[in-house]
Amino acid sequence: MRQPSPIDKITAPVNKFIHQEHTSGIVLFISVLVAIIWVNSPLQHFYHDLWDIKLSLGFGGYVLDHSLHLWINDGLMAVFFFVIGLELKREFMAGELSTIKKASLPMVAALGGMLVPALIYFFINKGTTAEHGWGIPMATDIAFALALLSIAGKHIPTSVKVFLSALAVADDLGAVLVIAIFYSSHIALMPLTIGMWLLVILLIGNKLGIRSIIFYLVIGFGVWVAFLLSGVHATIAGVLVAFTIPARTRINEKNYAESLRKLLFDFEKAIPNNSTLTTPEQHDTIEKIKELSMDAETPLQKVEFALHPWVAFVVMPLFALANAGIVIGSNFFSSLVNPVSLGVAVGLLAGKFIGVLLATWLMVKFGAQLPAKASWKQIVGVALLAGVGFTMSLFISGLAFTHPEMIDQAKYGILLASLLAGVLGVMMLKKS
Repeated sequence: MRQPSPIDKITAPVNKFIHQEHTSGIVLFISVLVAIIWVNSPLQHFYHDLWDIKLSLGFGGYVLDHSLHLWINDGLMAVFFFVIGLELKREFMAGELSTIKKASLPMVAALGGMLVPALIYFFINKGTTAEHGWGIPMATDIAFALALLSIAGKHIPTSVKVFLSALAVADDLGAVLVIAIFYSSHIALMPLTIGMWLLVILLIGNKLGIRSIIFYLVIGFGVWVAFLLSGVHATIAGVLVAFTIPARTRINEKNYAESLRKLLFDFEKAIPNNSTLTTPEQHDTIEKIKELSMDAETPLQKVEFALHPWVAFVVMPLFALANAGIVIGSNFFSSLVNPVSLGVAVGLLAGKFIGVLLATWLMVKFGAQLPAKASWKQIVGVALLAGVGFTMSLFISGLAFTHPEMIDQAKYGILLASLLAGVLGVMMLKKS
């Protein structure tokens, strides 16, 4: 067996940390903390100046000139939504949303967890200029929620984690639809038409069996630009492009295993004596194994696996750093006494809890089953954790409002509700 090198000894703990499911939530929490400390320090002006830096992309007369803040929110977050789209497609094809029986409970729970918070916010802000922000308390932050679930203890059944994950994925789908329908600006038809035709090209490529990831990413970038110019929020392009990525293998599992065994036999048969180099026959066999393995992979899962660490440890922390800067002064709690903050906080904390729990109870009442080995106390804990709506709630608040004061008020509500929901959820799960 090969002995680990000094580099391996350094990188192994890092790789282990990255591949633990709750670690992205920890990194996200650190980014939020850094943003809050930074914006409340003497370097506050540098925080705001950094995100206002202008960056240009283009050629000739076609130039996109935006602030760093907008590039993160409309550019990098499109990658975040692209990965969400890949996850949604995978779940619909072969995951927890692939059948009506599997999907019914988390889908209905997610629906309840979206409708009740939106209604609470709307009634608190009805008739004001802020009533358009009803979408802010609708979303659950899956990274934070799963991180907190892992903190609650190892005694939590896997089925509960799967239920929360499926609920959050269904919740993401709802948030994407809300953004597309209600939070897109005035529509410019020409760029939108170009974007739709590019999507058609991607779908045709999928049907023709094109599996080149470069093909989908290059044309997908064109879709993003077209949507950015059209007024339909550019992050929606990420989800739509994700749904065009092929999710089929070229070879089934049985044929792959049989072919691989034959190639391994050929490789062993050609082992050279006393040499560190492979023979031409071995090299040829290795190349065949590579091609065979590529045929056994789906492009969708390959792209999702490659992008997930970048989204979890670069995109989301950068978004949090750029958007979570909340000034916390001596009047912080008095700043919460306004319709926007109250609507968001009550919507996330009480609305999510009531909506998820009530919808789950009704489904069980009408014949659905709770996740295997799950107790009602654990479902209560999950319903509380669903009120942690950080990333998506911050994102929607930037779409719903243009006035900086309203955005800050929404952030106050998001921060307070997410903190309380997280603490109460973990406490309930530990008691279970």
